[in-house]
Amino acid sequence: MFYMNNLLDKIKAAKLVGRGGAGYPTAAKWEMVKKASGQTKVVICNASEGELGVFKDFHILKKFPQDVVKGMVLAMDYLGTKQAYFNFNKKYYRRIILKLDPILKRYEAKGYRFTVYEEKPSYIGGEETALLNAIEGRRIEPRLKPPYPCDAGLFGKPTLIHNVETLFNVARVAEGKFEPNRFYCLSGPKKLNRVYYLPDSWTIEQILKKTKRYPRYDFFAQIGGGASGLVINQKQMETQKMTGAGSLQVFRSTTDPRQLLLHWFEFYAKESCGKCTPCREGSFQLYELLKRNKRVPWKKMMTIVEIMGKISFCALGKSIVIPVKSYMKNVLKKRA
Repeated sequence: MFYMNNLLDKIKAAKLVGRGGAGYPTAAKWEMVKKASGQTKVVICNASEGELGVFKDFHILKKFPQDVVKGMVLAMDYLGTKQAYFNFNKKYYRRIILKLDPILKRYEAKGYRFTVYEEKPSYIGGEETALLNAIEGRRIEPRLKPPYPCDAGLFGKPTLIHNVETLFNVARVAEGKFEPNRFYCLSGPKKLNRVYYLPDSWTIEQILKKTKRYPRYDFFAQIGGGASGLVINQKQMETQKMTGAGSLQVFRSTTDPRQLLLHWFEFYAKESCGKCTPCREGSFQLYELLKRNKRVPWKKMMTIVEIMGKISFCALGKSIVIPVKSYMKNVLKKRA
């Protein structure tokens, strides 16, 4: 127990936060699950990764599978449980399991139990309670909160859910190898998608220049996620740091606004779980509105976007406001 308390102190000192997008303090999450009533507790590694522009989970699982599993085991030891679930993006599973399986088996020989769940890639799968429903065989949609997963998660048990990068960081902290870095997913016109491991204190401009991905043409970028992420111009990159899940997508300044908006709206229409009317109907109407019009009907579009942002049930519907408004303000210089 002393060792595990010591690890929690180290996690606090390292200021670990979740890397799935929300950035919630890791130690606080552990403590909440620990204090929750219920004898049996569960740890879940969520390798769903269904948002545009985010592809670091596969990179980490391919390069550092032992660290991810060790992070899970350390969390299990702290909670006093042997039960864990590994939620896989179905596209990754076949390409990773041969490397991961021997590691899981070594720990299973010591009494740990890992249940592997293959998920059809989805954005909503990144939402913790929707993930719980998926594993339980229910309709994949967010749950009403409270209760939160920390108190009543998978099959009603207190549940700790972390993404792949967070568990990797936990293992590095335990081994004394932690660096204040993060994984960045870089993509852009005519450039291969690449993952880089760099300081989390760097600005977007520093990242692009260090990786030799800084374009010679006028451009703008979307950071955090390729659907919900903030859109910034070149001037803002001098001071802006990474947010969300670590995606950095570069776009030419000549990008057609209608095509970019269609790109986002098609994704939201496809990924909406259909639970709430604002998101289900709003995302569909936005996509249809742009498909029917050769020019962007800004006023009608923003009316729908504002409604979705205010009254959608979960973060999927609410988040559409971020890319649209920031793109209008920072790149197009339009008033929302």
